[in-house]
Amino acid sequence: EAAELARKIGYPVVVKAAAGGGGKGMRIVRSAEELGPALRLARGEALAAFGDDSVYIEKYIDPARHIEIQVLCDGYGNRIHLGERECSIQRRYQKLIEESPSPVMDPALRAEMGEAALAIVRAAGYVNAGTCEFLLGPDRRFYFLEVNARIQVEHPVTEMVTGIDLVAEQLKIAAGQRLSLTQKDIVQRGWAIECRIYAEDPDNNFLPSAGRVVALREPSGPGIRVDSGLYLGQRVTIDYDPMLSKVIAWGRDRKEAVVRMLRALAEYDVVGPKTTIPFHRAVLSDPRFQAGEFDTNYVAKHWPGVVPPEDLLLKAAVAAAVEYHTRPKVGPAPAATPRAAESPWKLAGRWAALRRG
Repeated sequence: EAAELARKIGYPVVVKAAAGGGGKGMRIVRSAEELGPALRLARGEALAAFGDDSVYIEKYIDPARHIEIQVLCDGYGNRIHLGERECSIQRRYQKLIEESPSPVMDPALRAEMGEAALAIVRAAGYVNAGTCEFLLGPDRRFYFLEVNARIQVEHPVTEMVTGIDLVAEQLKIAAGQRLSLTQKDIVQRGWAIECRIYAEDPDNNFLPSAGRVVALREPSGPGIRVDSGLYLGQRVTIDYDPMLSKVIAWGRDRKEAVVRMLRALAEYDVVGPKTTIPFHRAVLSDPRFQAGEFDTNYVAKHWPGVVPPEDLLLKAAVAAAVEYHTRPKVGPAPAATPRAAESPWKLAGRWAALRRG
């Protein structure tokens, strides 16, 4: 049955877990010979991750961009979408950087994808906050992936550009209230980018990293939001999801959002487990990313091509070592864990960046 379905769809296809996401239980199949092994691997991984080995097969689109539409649906038949999120910067189907709006979106395509998302949730009788995910091909045709029936990790970028608290709206819907918003109320202002900070080592194939957080300084400033579970003295293990925090930067346009994010990442100090902060800084500094020229294969194609030159890495390592050995020593985690003191050099740099716009 699977072989016949794959033949009808046409290779390449992708085998996906029916009970979950996040890249678990997914295999790309480029020929009939690869299908059997891919099914076995995908089903085994799905069973281990979700307790359900059900899988399905769909067409694999390459190259593609991963675009999702945020929706809100109440119990009275009212439904709205809040625009798109661009989620193409990912590794092994796990999103790393998201932004809203998408660099490739125009009003006509946004309206078309938004209407498609609303048609999907209308047909399902869906009531909740949720997300309809799509792949956008190079011909600008889009293909439905799935509905995430929840608030997603990347929801802050939508909140930053619409000014709408999605969690509050979700709670109102759950309490049986009507939506207080109409589609005409939804206006995107500015640009927002989110970086997911993981306890992974980007210089060692993104292997999980563990350790105690012995020093911590989180970024702040205009347009910067940090959603974090980190605290001084925390022991990070490899037993749980590696996400440590999310950094979100808002700007009046994409260029300003990128500049603010780079400044925030430069200020973000985590001493202990290795993190993906250097990876994010490298990606946001890459001209291809800054030009919006990327797809879901970006990381596979260009990492480690976006890593800074070795001499720059050496200078950064020396500077980090000097800074670490000259900072005050940190003992066991106190009852209150204030952030490390702000560096006057970083404050001066921040104000200079703000003056430049």
